[in-house]
Amino acid sequence: MVLAGGVGSRFWPVSTPSRPKQLLPLGPGESLISDTIGRIEPLVGLSRVRILAGRHLAEPIRSAVPALTDREFMIEPAARGTAPVLLWAAYEIAKIDPDAVLVSLHSDHVIRPEDVFREQLVQAADVARRHNRLLTLGVTPTRPESGYGYIRPGALLDAATDTFEVAQFVEKPTRETASDFVRRGYLWNSGIFVLPARTFIEEVRAVNPEITARLHLLEAGDVEGFFASVPTTSVDEGVLERSQRVAVMPARFEWDDVGAWNAVGRTRHRDSAGNIAVGDVSLVDTENCIAWAEDGAIVMFGARDLVVVRAGPITFVAPREKTPDLKDLLKHLPARLRDLRTNE
Repeated sequence: MVLAGGVGSRFWPVSTPSRPKQLLPLGPGESLISDTIGRIEPLVGLSRVRILAGRHLAEPIRSAVPALTDREFMIEPAARGTAPVLLWAAYEIAKIDPDAVLVSLHSDHVIRPEDVFREQLVQAADVARRHNRLLTLGVTPTRPESGYGYIRPGALLDAATDTFEVAQFVEKPTRETASDFVRRGYLWNSGIFVLPARTFIEEVRAVNPEITARLHLLEAGDVEGFFASVPTTSVDEGVLERSQRVAVMPARFEWDDVGAWNAVGRTRHRDSAGNIAVGDVSLVDTENCIAWAEDGAIVMFGARDLVVVRAGPITFVAPREKTPDLKDLLKHLPARLRDLRTNE
């Protein structure tokens, strides 16, 4: 299950509602979503991949990954968060194979090495099935990141795979608290979930009465009615944080959610001065900068620690350290700038 909705507003002005973050070349390939599908296809083949997205994104995604057909898409009638759409997916897949295990992947992550990732998914599916658990892959932190959720591992569940019960989920702590979590062995919540379909449906019934009250609509085949009435809920808050049947397996691969412009410094090639340049860019006496030119040219001279982006009629400049707060900027922009479509 590839979750392919969302905009990725922290990559404004390049990322827009009609060309969201997952369609951009923010990782090693032509787009994050093509990287994601290419990463999983050798394991399951395209026929067992499902893209969960709104109708307005179906054609842009097909353009990014031409091998996809209608069969691979599950089109959300309305955006209601990850819990309802994954429940719908689990319900439909369980009708085909009651013993199926779903792997929920975001379409906009960077993961390497990919062979290790695939090997661990196979292992995680086995653990989730044997122990009847909803399983998340947790990432060992490399820095105190306040923009991520954290997981506190609890009792050992499976010694052979170093898998633990989840003792606690913590959403986006302060930087000081994040530093403490790193010292205490907490893991980042990667958002990669391995879900036995029947177990997931059972847990939704057990812990989320708001969604369960609408489940009869799915059972009756009324997908439109389900999405029209179900509350918007993330699978983290709506299911996993309420359940007592969640386990965490520490990841053996590198992971980055590419959450803001500053992350491009970790996912794209840097020159000897620490700069990342995309498009028609000239850098002189410039260090640790990100220059992204989709239209026209960018020239930087004597600059340090800046992000400069040209997209359509907009030029955006900010200190790298401020880019995680880009949503705050967008709240203050007039709609004619905030919602501007670029490169269409």
